Amino acid sequence: MNEAASSGFARLPGIAPDWAVSDRVRTLVTLRTGGVSAGDFGAADGSPVGLNLGEHVGDDPAAVTRNRARLQAGLPGPICWLQQVHGINVHQADSAVSAQVKLPTADAAITMRAGQVLAIMTADCLPLLLADAQGRIVGAVHAGWRGLAAGVIEATVDAMRTRLGEDAELAAWMGPAIGPASFEVGQEVMAAFCEQDDRASSAFMPGPAEGKYWCDLYALARRRLVSRGVTRVSGGDLCTVRDPARFYSHRRDRRTGRMASLIWLLA
Repeated sequence: MNEAASSGFARLPGIAPDWAVSDRVRTLVTLRTGGVSAGDFGAADGSPVGLNLGEHVGDDPAAVTRNRARLQAGLPGPICWLQQVHGINVHQADSAVSAQVKLPTADAAITMRAGQVLAIMTADCLPLLLADAQGRIVGAVHAGWRGLAAGVIEATVDAMRTRLGEDAELAAWMGPAIGPASFEVGQEVMAAFCEQDDRASSAFMPGPAEGKYWCDLYALARRRLVSRGVTRVSGGDLCTVRDPARFYSHRRDRRTGRMASLIWLLA
């Protein structure tokens, strides 16, 4: 993981995944600073420099519009935003996006179209970026525990391989999410995974109260990726809850903004 501003983002702080993929693949993960949002959506101290990109969280709409415009200014094409619902639908984003009047209802998107920017918004859920070794296709996945248990990762990998062939070599990077020492869940969450995979129990540790567990989203995602033959997996070492200076976190703050994980292909 490199904390830097990619070319075109000289004034926008962000994280660039540290992974071995084609030079055609470009990425950016935004932080909570770099924009104009204030208060709960600003910096950790409330100062008006927040880069909240979520339109649905109670922030000043004008501030969100300015934040999105600031992000868009450094990109090669329009951003494909999604209406995320914790499901497994994969949006095929290969058509030009000029103005999204109605957002696609999906929790993942893939594209082979150069310049098409895919975006996933999160504030504790796991953002997962995918690319093939030759840089022909990219994908972005919103993997909260519900979508993860339902199979959103498998659906996305399968959709990418449908386009490229079953032998396509894919790499994955797991972005900032709620870490295993911060994500306390109930028995129902563990059951949702263990009913499908007995060994998923290794991703759960007993919590401080009866019937509660610490859940490792990163470990669960790795298991799902490996089950589909994706073994080149990196990232998974950033906790949104424990780093208020850099990340928004719904679990920590409840009323908060949203970051974006973006991926696209150069021509």
